Amino acid sequence: MPELSNLLAYALISLGMVLTPGPNMVYLVSRSICQGPVAGLVSLGGVALGFVFYMLCAALGITALLLTVPYAYDAVRIGGAAYLLYLAWQTVRPGGRSPLQLRDLAKDSPRKLFTMGLLTNLLNPKIAVMYLSLLPQFIAPPEHGSVLAQSLVLGFTQIFISVSVNALIVFTAGSIAAFFIARPRWQSVQRWLMGTVLATLAVRMALEGRR
Repeated sequence: MPELSNLLAYALISLGMVLTPGPNMVYLVSRSICQGPVAGLVSLGGVALGFVFYMLCAALGITALLLTVPYAYDAVRIGGAAYLLYLAWQTVRPGGRSPLQLRDLAKDSPRKLFTMGLLTNLLNPKIAVMYLSLLPQFIAPPEHGSVLAQSLVLGFTQIFISVSVNALIVFTAGSIAAFFIARPRWQSVQRWLMGTVLATLAVRMALEGRR
């Protein structure tokens, strides 16, 4: 087990990170508004699996591949940037709508919802970098306990916090939609603002060098 002080500090950092808007939050809000909270929770299951994948890779030392092999990191980075650009275009294109706006869409199957949630998380290389750079800072020396066990405890703590916060977001997404429905002008402003944010994130991700 990691030291209690390390566990609490890591939990606070994890909470701060999950409250920062990103691709996962945008996708979950969009699905919850378009198809209901159950669909949002199914999508969240895919996102959670992505966290588990990267966390286990980091705990076992495999995630280092993304940092030591340029092409592996770049493939994930460029794939994530392309996906963000796609979301941005869907938001600002003529006739497009914001992912935070209530709309009628063909319902995706639970399998597709889960898969898209998983891909949204896997195509964000920052998750891999986060685990590889953050976990070691909170792991005590081996004499205090198994390094692998400490890594797993810290990793699952982050996943628990992330899933809990995102579940609350899924259930309150409808309130966000209601706000914009009651204020039509805000829908257009928010749509372009969201598209700009997504495009900026995509460009930043694409141009960012390997760390």
